[in-house]
Amino acid sequence: MRTSTLCLSHVALALVCVGTFACKPGADDEDGSGDDVGAAFCADVAEPGPSPVRRLTRSEYNNTVYQLFGDSSQPANQFPPDEEAGGFDNQADVLVVSPLLAEHYLTAAENLGIAHAPEFIEDMPQCQGAGADQAMCLTDAEAFIRSFGKRALRRPVTDEEVTIYLDLFDQGTALGADAYSPTTGVEMVITAMLQSPSFLYRVEFGMPDPVSADVVELTSYEVASRLSYLLWNTMPDDLLFEAADADLLRDPAEIEKQARRMLETPRARQAVKNFFRQWLSLDEMVPIITANGKNLEIYPDYYEGLPALWQAETEAFFDYAVFEDDATLSDLFTAPYTMMNKELADFYGVTGPTGSEFERFDLDPTRYSGFMTQPGLLAYYAKPDRSSPIHRGKHTREHLLCQEPPPPPDNVPPAPNVDESKTTKEQFAQHSEDPVCYGCHALMDPIGFGYEHFDGLGRYRELEWGLPVDAEGVLTGTDVDGAFNGVNELAAKLAASEQVKSCVVSQWFRFGYGRFETDLDDCTVGQLEDAFAAANYDIKELIVALTQTEAFRYRHAVAGE
Repeated sequence: MRTSTLCLSHVALALVCVGTFACKPGADDEDGSGDDVGAAFCADVAEPGPSPVRRLTRSEYNNTVYQLFGDSSQPANQFPPDEEAGGFDNQADVLVVSPLLAEHYLTAAENLGIAHAPEFIEDMPQCQGAGADQAMCLTDAEAFIRSFGKRALRRPVTDEEVTIYLDLFDQGTALGADAYSPTTGVEMVITAMLQSPSFLYRVEFGMPDPVSADVVELTSYEVASRLSYLLWNTMPDDLLFEAADADLLRDPAEIEKQARRMLETPRARQAVKNFFRQWLSLDEMVPIITANGKNLEIYPDYYEGLPALWQAETEAFFDYAVFEDDATLSDLFTAPYTMMNKELADFYGVTGPTGSEFERFDLDPTRYSGFMTQPGLLAYYAKPDRSSPIHRGKHTREHLLCQEPPPPPDNVPPAPNVDESKTTKEQFAQHSEDPVCYGCHALMDPIGFGYEHFDGLGRYRELEWGLPVDAEGVLTGTDVDGAFNGVNELAAKLAASEQVKSCVVSQWFRFGYGRFETDLDDCTVGQLEDAFAAANYDIKELIVALTQTEAFRYRHAVAGE
């Protein structure tokens, strides 16, 4: 059902390769210490940093629709893909509404209204039957608008909004097949609410009286939404609404209490899994490896189902490590186990689990080290016919150290063809001899060489083409510089790195707050780093710490507000 009375409202490193890299926005200084803004300054000054309005992502939209209606049709799967920034799909600055997306919003809202209006009519007794009293039906309609609207808009509906939606309901009752059609009226209300900025965006007006000219405190309902979308990737539940009704969520202690409760639920596990998927580009693993394939003459054991199996392994590892093993950051890098089922055990060539479910399986600790040695990431950052020190080194710089390697020059020569008389490391030695190549590759290759015990499928090897593998590498430009031999030693170095710890905090900041850090966030980032360190780098404690900052409870006022 389309009608002109319904409209959509919405809110609207280029460096030369000279042996340097660019830190991403907000990254720490080279020594990993960052700027010392001063504890006293941070204690006295409330500065939440920018607070751009955030549109719901496709996954947030689907999850919210499920919580509102119990509808698992996932309508947002038909929307255009969300733009990404820094690897994350929830960054406010790029989540705009195009004309095409607006059209999809209208279609989805109409379909959901048609599908679910009859369910709400069942709870509106004054609107049922051919002889329904229209005045009494409006009473039920108002109750529906207030109850459904509070959940859909994630705050109480104002009296002014109730009047508007009641008028829309009244118009709709005259548009159905019957002379008086309350079901059509409910359809129109649902369709309109699902196009409201308060549904499509996380609108945050804040408390009526600002803290200062620059800072506005969020309402309890707005904090409830921040909690639910951070920890559950969906709208608040009844307990969060109850806490907001009592105006409890302006208290950091109550926010922490709710965060810890929420972290104990299955929905939190999905949200945390979503972070690791995006941070390490796990969602790209299956389509990219499948599209590029693997050379079956070199890797005859490869088959199309492997990339999905690899992704499932890594996701299961992070889930188990964080929620079952209470993993610290160091554990993620160095844990001597993975999650395995029979199919994956066959790939590893070990006697392990015999069923289809993933179970913890201890590996040889002299060969394997946390997520660093899992085949999915190693195969993803490899070529169809060999390993790739370049891509593996770049991945380490970019994702784990938050250092952006400079782009290659236009005249970059192609990679050498596979030469079975030399190891991959020997073939790529030309980069250290060619001044055109050296500037860029000195930042990546020496790290990537440390992964050479793992082939293009991510399987451990001692020999390549019958030649001994040399997995000696070197870290430079970090706070843990120096030589290492193999991924285990590299993982141990990275696990001890203050830069890596700061990088992980930055990644969670971006994921949790939907934006990159700015200079205004120095105090917030410092608070998160201190809390992470005080908790022995426990991942769940870092997530809780995200809810305890002023950046979580306040927003920066805009000019003229």
